[in-house]
Amino acid sequence: MDPSHLKIAFVRRGFSSSGGAESYLKRLAEGLREAGHEARLVTTGEWPEHEWPFGPITRLRGKSPTQFADALDEARPALDCDVLMSLDRVWQCDVLRAGDGVHRSWLRRRARVESALRKLKAIFSRKHRGILCLEESLLGHGGARRVVANSHMVKQEIVNLYGFPASDIDVVHNGVPLALFRSAAEKRESSRAALGLERDDLAVLFAGSGWARKGLRFAIAAVEACANPKMRLLVAGRGNQSRYRSRAVRFLGVVKDPAALYAAADIFLLPTIYDPFSNACLEAMAAGLPVITTRANGVSEVMKDETHGTIIEEPSDVDAISSALKFWSGPRRRAAARSHLSQLASEFDISVNVARTLEILVQSAASAASTSGKIRKT
Repeated sequence: MDPSHLKIAFVRRGFSSSGGAESYLKRLAEGLREAGHEARLVTTGEWPEHEWPFGPITRLRGKSPTQFADALDEARPALDCDVLMSLDRVWQCDVLRAGDGVHRSWLRRRARVESALRKLKAIFSRKHRGILCLEESLLGHGGARRVVANSHMVKQEIVNLYGFPASDIDVVHNGVPLALFRSAAEKRESSRAALGLERDDLAVLFAGSGWARKGLRFAIAAVEACANPKMRLLVAGRGNQSRYRSRAVRFLGVVKDPAALYAAADIFLLPTIYDPFSNACLEAMAAGLPVITTRANGVSEVMKDETHGTIIEEPSDVDAISSALKFWSGPRRRAAARSHLSQLASEFDISVNVARTLEILVQSAASAASTSGKIRKT
């Protein structure tokens, strides 16, 4: 192994043009290349060739997570890499980036707000059973040598639920390209005009896909409870609009210029049931928006309540969410918060995340070399 030229293989099943994991992975690969290393990709047929200019692509079959994990195990000896880092749950890897958090924890949190029928469906779901089996292999049976968690919340869940050694878990908070969102303020007037917002309209932004997990129904209920005729709830992202009928909502779909959308908004609202560490919240803070989110969002661990936004204990507490919306409705209060938001966001530029993750990958390569590159078997 040449420590100045490592071969790092990244595992990511599937592809989404608007996916946060895909964008992050490409930034990480670019950082690797600039540092003189080689970034390889192990994925499925969906990932376009032109979206990975960093090194070789190995394509595996497998429609389900477990099928893909089986294919990865079979292909592992021929991958020719110093470190295998997975962004998905698989049977085994050198480094697991637990960007999706802990599935067992998510199911438990969801059960607290779901109906009895949906709880029953989750119990008998083949998909959930498969994901939990992979997670158990990685975290409960030593399939992962090292874990990169994006929040202390996720790290503690892994330790508590699976007994994984805390010393083998690194917390590396997410990062975003701050300059992109800080410059968005210049677009405020044109962005609001494009959305048909009046000068005195109060634009509350909800952004992200997976609306059920991110608590859209609670956001809608809270905005309706405010009964403010000038309050507008803007919903960006992909989801089933027919499940969320309300005059308070305007659905925008997938937005190509999110920075302009943040510029048009006044408050960011994400009453999520479970979010390991929301990039959207970081983006909103970088754009100067106070963030209303829940304790189940890892980003809450870096926020100060009523300084950077408001932290709600339970996503279903509509009264608390509507109170927070009223609290941040005053323009002077929002203006006073902008400097605090900018200062906090400055700690989470994507470059910081990439640099720290590269350090971990180099350390993992050295560790793998000292044990002949063998991954612990489950």
